[in-house]
Amino acid sequence: MSTEPQASPELLKLRNEIDSLDKQLLELVNQRARVAEQVGDLKKLEGSTFFRPDRVAQVIEKIKTHNPGPLKGAHVAAIWREIMSACLALESPQRVAVLGPEGTFCEEAAVQYFGGAADFLYCNTFEEVFHATAAGSAQYGVVGVENSTEGVVNRTLDMFRNSPCHIVGEVSMLIRHNLLRSSNTLDGIDVVAAHPQALAQCHAWLSKHLPHAERRPVDSNAEGARLAALNPGWAGISSERAAQQFGLHIVSHAIQDDAYNRTRFAVICLPHTLATPAPTGKDCTSLVISVPNRPGAVHDLLVPLKTHGVSMTRFESRPARTGQWEYYFYIDLEGHPAQPNMAKALAELQSLSAFYKVLGTYPVAAA
Repeated sequence: MSTEPQASPELLKLRNEIDSLDKQLLELVNQRARVAEQVGDLKKLEGSTFFRPDRVAQVIEKIKTHNPGPLKGAHVAAIWREIMSACLALESPQRVAVLGPEGTFCEEAAVQYFGGAADFLYCNTFEEVFHATAAGSAQYGVVGVENSTEGVVNRTLDMFRNSPCHIVGEVSMLIRHNLLRSSNTLDGIDVVAAHPQALAQCHAWLSKHLPHAERRPVDSNAEGARLAALNPGWAGISSERAAQQFGLHIVSHAIQDDAYNRTRFAVICLPHTLATPAPTGKDCTSLVISVPNRPGAVHDLLVPLKTHGVSMTRFESRPARTGQWEYYFYIDLEGHPAQPNMAKALAELQSLSAFYKVLGTYPVAAA
């Protein structure tokens, strides 16, 4: 029976120093939490907004600027986001609707934005996320918008058009798909269950390694992992987080066809929960419009953007389902309506449109 070798006096001294520092850190973090509770009490009296993503960003950027190392800036940012999330939970717990069950990339995106202390409401579909947020069951929601490989999530775009919620933030996340199963082998896999987007993003790998397995679409990758845990002949495509959640083996890592596979998630809420964020200098304005079905109508939409020097970063069309070959156009523009050139361009776009709705203005997520 092996035993751990006795630690040297030098190592014991360093461990004691770490223990002492940990104790000091704990006291300081709790001291911060007590001040945060006082801030929460004042916000209740004043009727102020509890969660301020701009304030979170400012604090984290300031900490990163003052960080002397050796910790990396990204690691310091992650630590402070969790500290601020825990302190906010003392002021007022934030309830966030995400695609469930536990272990989805959507949940992971929400953790990146709100921190792990948020109270997550797990929904079966992105439609349910919209409904929960609009109905007030959750203060915020997180939904998938587009993937760098497979493009936009069409159902999400359709929901934006009719929802009272607006976009106040986004998360851009590198997606690593893993094949998960209850046994650590590729043999005997009859079904691969995952979200349709994940199945499409792993098409080439699945065709090569599991050509005869049925590809079964489900509402989320975590749901596919859950089903794989219940069925020995099934596999799921999901995250390492889901593998831990459902006790599955990672049979094969990173099976996505595109190594640089990113997904954009939008953070949504009702306008009275959080108003349009102030300009940051690096913002995106998303809108949906439709124009009369006449020659040159789409071309006319581009003229105000060129005239006022506004860059367009996304242009997607979705059928209006009127039977008249009419379309809604989803557009992302660089800038904030508070900028004069953007305001003029938006006003002219609205005058040309049969339908016009700003879906939200928000800071661009770091890639």
